[in-house]
Amino acid sequence: MLSSPWWVGVRMVGIGSFLRSRANGDLLPWSAQSEAMEEFGLICRVVEELALVVGLLPARYQRNRCTISTEQQLKLLRSRIAVIGCGGLGGFVLEELARLGIGTIVAVDPDIFEEHNLNRQLLALPATLGQAKVSVATQRIASVNPAVTVLPKHTAYSMENGVELLQGADVVVDALDSIPARLALASSCAALGIPLVHGAIGGWYGQVTTQFPGDGTLEQIYRLWKEGKGVEVELGNPSFTPAVVASLQVAEVCKLLLDQGEPLRRRKLVVNLLDMEFTEINLNGGISEGNGVFSLKEGN
Repeated sequence: MLSSPWWVGVRMVGIGSFLRSRANGDLLPWSAQSEAMEEFGLICRVVEELALVVGLLPARYQRNRCTISTEQQLKLLRSRIAVIGCGGLGGFVLEELARLGIGTIVAVDPDIFEEHNLNRQLLALPATLGQAKVSVATQRIASVNPAVTVLPKHTAYSMENGVELLQGADVVVDALDSIPARLALASSCAALGIPLVHGAIGGWYGQVTTQFPGDGTLEQIYRLWKEGKGVEVELGNPSFTPAVVASLQVAEVCKLLLDQGEPLRRRKLVVNLLDMEFTEINLNGGISEGNGVFSLKEGN
């Protein structure tokens, strides 16, 4: 029994021919994507996927091609990432994931933008003050890359809604500013079998690690934590620290999705931008390389 009418396949062939006829070599210009959307009544995501399936690379990704192949770009488009927290780290993570070409992003945050966010949060503007962070994120990504689907969740992450928010995600990104919430998120990811890319910042400093199911990485990192606020209260957060740490997190996400390189599994990368030192801590015990260790408790 056919899963779809015979004419669906014929139409897809017709769209493929249409796209090829308007490509520059194997690059598909944005103007051709827009024309196909109008001609065939399709959304941007579908046109982009069809282009990649027939071996055409949307021209927006042409500077990716020496690092990410057309086949891998298709894999990114078919991926789903959950970003928990849309503030300092989360705003930059969302922007970079969208520009990378991640097809579906679940954006989770209960907050609105406030004036103190303006110094460092990409999505915080005078015009967006008072607006829900997830709503602003959705509008921003639609303007940056209309092939990306954003699923905004204007709610706080908790153990109670964890399965609903994370179900189906290939990778989860921790951009939270609460240690209890981070630990709960790590627990949910472990239970669902989803890798978690953790990031935290404070002042000139940041840290990144990737937890695989069963590793208990965040529990190990925060095993000495006691109630109360972390180093962000003392150090604050300038504009550059979240940008750097978020970029490292997105690089980890890309590696995980494409199964390339070595993830920061059972390793914590500590970033010291004041002295420009990057220290790798082996979470099985010991310091792998670098000088000086800074342990962050929380911050965003």
